[in-house]
Amino acid sequence: MLALKRGGYCKAVAFRLDDGDRLGQIRRMLRREIGILEDAATIRWVRVQTDQGPVRALVFWADPKGSYVTSKLPLEAVAGILARACGARGSCAEYLYLTVKHLEAWGIRDLNLWRLQKLVAGELKAITRWKAWQAELRS
Repeated sequence: MLALKRGGYCKAVAFRLDDGDRLGQIRRMLRREIGILEDAATIRWVRVQTDQGPVRALVFWADPKGSYVTSKLPLEAVAGILARACGARGSCAEYLYLTVKHLEAWGIRDLNLWRLQKLVAGELKAITRWKAWQAELRS
């Protein structure tokens, strides 16, 4: 999960759910975003400002005191973690890449995310070279 600290600001994309199946869409989104029942506490309705005015938006947040939250690490350390981390829903490196790619498609360019993406890509290249070198040693 990528998150902002309290007081942070982000430019983002808000998606309007289709009126025809709003409940079904929310259920599918919750199944995708919430792994266990205890994670339900991470769901919040917030007021966001859009070009059309303020709207309520469903967001997912990370408790800054949570056991899985890591902060105050340099981006190089975060990149090393993200390049190697993978969960039930896929790799963290891919999640970051797709986030950066989709934000870019919407005209949103976050310099820190781009820098982190570049660092993660470098880590992945190093991992690939290491694995190739190990395979060469075994043959």
